Amino acid sequence: MAKLFRVTTVPISVEKLLGQQLTYMNSFYDVTAISADQPYLDRVGAELHIKTHAIEMTRKITPLQDLKSLWEMYRCFRQQKPEIVHSHTPKAGLIGMLAAKLAGVKIRLHTVAGLPLMESVGTKRKVLNFVEKFTYSCATKVYPNSYGLYNFIIAEKLGVPAKLQVIGNGSTNGINTDYFDSASFSTEVTTALRRQLNILLDDFVFVFVGRLVKDKGINELVSAFVKVQASSSKKLKLILVGPLEQDLDPLAPDVLQTIDSNPDIISLGFQKDVRPYFAIGDALVFPSYREGFPNVVLQALAMGIPALVSDINGCNEIVQDGYNGSIFPAKDEIALQKSMAQILTDHFYETVKANSRSSIMKYEQQVIWNLLKENYDNLLKQQGL
Repeated sequence: MAKLFRVTTVPISVEKLLGQQLTYMNSFYDVTAISADQPYLDRVGAELHIKTHAIEMTRKITPLQDLKSLWEMYRCFRQQKPEIVHSHTPKAGLIGMLAAKLAGVKIRLHTVAGLPLMESVGTKRKVLNFVEKFTYSCATKVYPNSYGLYNFIIAEKLGVPAKLQVIGNGSTNGINTDYFDSASFSTEVTTALRRQLNILLDDFVFVFVGRLVKDKGINELVSAFVKVQASSSKKLKLILVGPLEQDLDPLAPDVLQTIDSNPDIISLGFQKDVRPYFAIGDALVFPSYREGFPNVVLQALAMGIPALVSDINGCNEIVQDGYNGSIFPAKDEIALQKSMAQILTDHFYETVKANSRSSIMKYEQQVIWNLLKENYDNLLKQQGL
């Protein structure tokens, strides 16, 4: 059985980004997940029934730690001799692809699921461009997880078309529509959760799921919510589900104060299961500056609620304006405010809500998994493995 090593920088990506895909692949390949934080990684490996190997990596620029990680990764690949190394996330891609190339791994794959360089300028942008180009040069194949990302990579000359491929209609892992289904939650369960969060039955509930950082558009979201709240006749709530990361990409101080002081903004931190919050929500609002192919948008639509998203890669491929949600320019608070106000109109809301779940069935998880497995099989045949 061919060895397949999947590499991410931190184990939450193994758990949330890949999850049961690794269990599925383990039926056909000898799968090992490589990531940092051994206790967390070991727990995730046990849940997914796969092997794990911990190598410390950081998401920041840490040259000494990165060199140590590269050496450990290289030694691991030389000893284990995997037929395929498939990396995700920028730092794991850089270290994983270089280590795999140095170790003589024949099939080196990297998935691109969003590019931090899109929001960078000057010297930092040049450095990130170089790192991205170098990562792709070390890979034998690169999988952008949306057609928008594919086009961006070509336009910026980060990679060559011959190496690039989008799997299916896009997405890294697809969506499990049986798992993300509002029918799984009874009225009793949703009523109890509403009561716990002090949300009334006639409140209109906006939901955001993701890291609470500037690049996710949280500054604009909080400000827009307050303004829409002041002008609307409806009672509104905003649920924020995700960790606050003030060290990497901090929110504005006044926004933090508003989140803390506004009783109608409910910040819940990281939640392992986000479905209950979609189940009591009325609309996802996702004003991110950059994405690859956001799972959150797929999840919300699968749960039957429309999505208000910024006009960026991935988001504008999943959402059709006026059909299953609305699209507004990124970083445009006034446009976001108008989009949030529009969804409060009954006729528009009922129209986009009715189309939400059916619109994402083409991203069904099993379809993506099967297509990726076909890619692995074909690459192994081409290498005579």
